[in-house]
Amino acid sequence: MALSDADVQKQIQHMMAFIEQEADEKAEEIDARAEEEFTIEKGRLVQQNRLKIIEFYDRKEKQVELQKKIGASNLLNKSRLEVLKAQEGHIRNVLHEARQKLHIISQNPASYKKLVVDLICQGLCQLLEPELVIRCRKVDQNAMNEIIPIALAEYKNQSGRTCNLIVDTANWLPAELCGGIELITQGNRIKVTNTLEARLDMLAQQMLPEIRGMLFGANPNRKFDN
Repeated sequence: MALSDADVQKQIQHMMAFIEQEADEKAEEIDARAEEEFTIEKGRLVQQNRLKIIEFYDRKEKQVELQKKIGASNLLNKSRLEVLKAQEGHIRNVLHEARQKLHIISQNPASYKKLVVDLICQGLCQLLEPELVIRCRKVDQNAMNEIIPIALAEYKNQSGRTCNLIVDTANWLPAELCGGIELITQGNRIKVTNTLEARLDMLAQQMLPEIRGMLFGANPNRKFDN
C-alpha cells in the first residue's frame, strides 16, 4: 500500500532526526578525541618545555658554580702571591740586616784573620794555580803580611801544592765591603770572590729553605727542600 504524503514526511523527519543524532554523536566523538589529543599534546609540550627550562637553569647553575670556583681560585692564588711577596720582602730585610752586621766580623782581629786564612785557602784549593793575584781592602793590607803565609802553609798541608800570591796594590777591594778577598788567575781568566758579602749571598741561597722554615714554619705543600 502506497505511503501517504504525511507518512513520507514523517519518515523523512525520522530519518533526518536519526542523521542529526548520528552527526551530533560523531561531532561529540570528534570533539572528545580532539580534546584528548589536545590535552596529550599540551602535556607533551609542557613537559618538553619544562625539561628545556630545567636544563637551561641547570646549565646556568653550573656556569655560576664554575665562575664561583674560578673566582675563589683566583682570590686564593692572589692571596698566596701576596703572602709569598710579603715573605720575600721579610727575607730580604733579614738578609739586609745580616749584611749590615757583617762589619762586626772584621772588628775582631783574631777571628777575622782566621776567617780570611780559611777564605784564601778555600780559593786556592778551587783554582790549584801556581801563581795568583789576591785583592783585599786597603785597610787589610798590613794584616795580609801575616795572613798570607799562614794560608799558603795550610794550602800546602791540604793539597801538597805551593802557590805564589801577589797582592794587587793597584786595585783594592771597595772600602765599603766588610772584608774578605778575591783570587784572580793570570790574565783575569778566572776569579774567585770570597768577600764576606759574597759568602753571605752564597749561604743565603744555599740555606734559603732553612731560612724560610725558621721564619715561617714548614711548608705543607713542599715535598723537597731544593
